[in-house]
Amino acid sequence: MTAPAAAADLAAQVRFGPDGLVPAIVQDATTGRVLTLAWMSAASLERTLADGETWFWSRSRNELWHKGATSGHTQRVRAIRLDCDGDALVVLVDQVGVACHTGEETCFHRPLSGEAAEPFAALPDLERIVAERAEAADPESSYTARLLAKGADTLGKKVGEEATEVAMAMKGAERDRVVEESADLLYHLVVLWRGAGVRSEDVAAALAARRR
Repeated sequence: MTAPAAAADLAAQVRFGPDGLVPAIVQDATTGRVLTLAWMSAASLERTLADGETWFWSRSRNELWHKGATSGHTQRVRAIRLDCDGDALVVLVDQVGVACHTGEETCFHRPLSGEAAEPFAALPDLERIVAERAEAADPESSYTARLLAKGADTLGKKVGEEATEVAMAMKGAERDRVVEESADLLYHLVVLWRGAGVRSEDVAAALAARRR
């Protein structure tokens, strides 16, 4: 959270439009998914900076609104970025629940043209699924839960086996098999991370530190 005086100083760097608003693209800080496009006034931006959760300006109601105040689907702010012209924002958040009033994860869920995968979101999505399976009421009903219950030795062994399969596929120059075996390896690696209390963000931070 930011002190009110500091929040006002930061908001002063933004070029608001003639209507006193600036577009704010809200993006999931973990998956990279664009969740919604909303509008901020100077007051809502300052409130966002001060509270650490998103506040917007409702153009239909002509008032400030706290995202998730009614639904509980709030957005905890990790960072706010200002574009090169100073007239648009990207707000990186941890989304609680879903972003869209329709119940969809993101407001941008209606396909209009073309198809595109979201490779940047694949790993966080897998982590979420593994976390859900880990909490299975009956561990025997879930392969993931069974793996985790067997502990570190089994998890390490499985990752080793899957890594060997990838190496063997590479040795045989079998491209499609490399893809499939790599998917198996990543799944088992994510399960191992879960068992070790590690997140993909931790690994990403370690990689980022090596670029410095």
